[in-house]
Amino acid sequence: MAKTLPKTDVVIVGVGWAGGIIASELTKKGLNVVGLERGKERKTEDYFMVHDELRYALRYEMMQDLSKETITFRSNEGVRALPMRQYGSFLIGDGLGGAGVHWNGQTYRFLPYDFEIKSKTIEKYGKNKIPPEMTIQDWGITYDELETYYDKFEKMAGISGEENPLGGKRAGPYPMPPMKQTEGIKLFMDATKRMKLNPYMMPSANLSDAYTNPDGIARAGCQYCGYCERFGCEYGAKADPVVTVIPVANGTGKFQIRTHSDVRRILHKGGKATGVMYVDVTTGEEIVQPADIVVVTSYVFNNVRLLLMSRLGKPYDPASGSGVVGKNYAYQVIKGAAVGFFDDKQFNTYAGAGSLGASIDDYNGDNFDHSSLNFIHGGVVSLSQTGARPIQSNRVPSGTAGWGKEFKAQSIHYANRTLAVGTQGASMAYKHHFLDLDPTFKDAYGDPLMRITFDFEEQDRQLAKFLSERCSEIVKEMGAGKVDFLKELGPYEIMSYQSTHNTGGVIMGADPSSSAVNNYSQMWDADNVFVVGASSFPQNGGYNPTDTVGALAYRAAEGILKYREKGGMLV
Repeated sequence: MAKTLPKTDVVIVGVGWAGGIIASELTKKGLNVVGLERGKERKTEDYFMVHDELRYALRYEMMQDLSKETITFRSNEGVRALPMRQYGSFLIGDGLGGAGVHWNGQTYRFLPYDFEIKSKTIEKYGKNKIPPEMTIQDWGITYDELETYYDKFEKMAGISGEENPLGGKRAGPYPMPPMKQTEGIKLFMDATKRMKLNPYMMPSANLSDAYTNPDGIARAGCQYCGYCERFGCEYGAKADPVVTVIPVANGTGKFQIRTHSDVRRILHKGGKATGVMYVDVTTGEEIVQPADIVVVTSYVFNNVRLLLMSRLGKPYDPASGSGVVGKNYAYQVIKGAAVGFFDDKQFNTYAGAGSLGASIDDYNGDNFDHSSLNFIHGGVVSLSQTGARPIQSNRVPSGTAGWGKEFKAQSIHYANRTLAVGTQGASMAYKHHFLDLDPTFKDAYGDPLMRITFDFEEQDRQLAKFLSERCSEIVKEMGAGKVDFLKELGPYEIMSYQSTHNTGGVIMGADPSSSAVNNYSQMWDADNVFVVGASSFPQNGGYNPTDTVGALAYRAAEGILKYREKGGMLV
């Protein structure tokens, strides 16, 4: 028999970026909020002098324990899905702050085109440009409507950056100037300018200097130590929920965080949620937390899985195309990097930061003509200097033996003579790419695992080839003597790391028949449930998702406060 606790105004499932932002905004307005986090407590002191690449980057100290819960994967419905038993393609965070603690800090805004992709593509190129099986859709909100929330996130996080010449209009500049330019970044910027392209410094959540945000949170500037991705920041210079929004919520006295609390069901009756049921991981006890409003802000897979296990919303059926929960899973095309080997230059690539770099958007969105191309959209192209840590940094030119005397000699020679220009290609949604509950494999509680059905399409192959060729042109212009780049994109595989930019499954839109939430992240099927995160993306853009997730969280918080006053559907 589950123990039932006193009711609270709001219960939040998952205390990462979205959950932390919403907790901060609601508690500042006097609401009582309970945050349930299945992982452990985290604080900056945990990372003092812990630059341990083996522990964090290779043994995944900050990630979910796959022996207790994982995902299963298949490339199509004709094959059996199998569990991901060790980390590869993406990393699922665990603990207070979620993936917002171990991210790199690259904080791009999506382009205006991203939010109206279907209508703008048809308007410019006609209906035939979109294949019948591609299920892209407009978000039900425009860039201009979301801009004020982007601005709010960036000021809270202290984003360091400069104007993107090809980006959406901004209400004002970034709150902090851009990061430093290294020799490699200067090479990239000079080369792209000679090519008549439009470079700009990458927007960074790694502070370029000391900063105090509008909530009064003061943080130190980045030390360029090169330990951002897969690591917590010992300086607090990298914006994460633990050093920004969670302290604000805690300071109100209205926020209660319960770590080691694994939410297994949203409880609901008559089209309304009544609370959640979770397990205290330390004792195994089942606990019911009643609430007036339920906010689901965990990672993409858990957002979808929790709704499906709770039987909240109509599950997506790929055969008929009906239903919405699990629909439009998307990823990204990352395998387009060009690596340049320089015999006449050396670089200090061991120093760096998660978002130290420069980018161009000339090949992103619809910033270039697609009339003669067999794909839509594109991707950001960047040179980033995240820090060449010793274990995972060992580039040698193609054709080099994989071991032995030649391999050792080339490894030593090129240890500080390589630069890479990479891309993040957008991922379009397809009818046959989706998330559902696996009928065979279970978690530690006996509940079904999340199953991914996904593969690269011809759209992805054409896009990857195009972007890879552009990257190679830039590296050659930078003066590299040898250049390796992707010639052809093979099938998607889950074994090697690509990006933790999974999206979709609880998608946003203007129509309940084709989306799960409205543009306030409010569920169409239960008006007191809000589902916030990259699970809202109807397809994925050519950028990192975090800035957009943060903007959606601020808008959702505004919507929850409106709902608290008047109730009913906000859209």
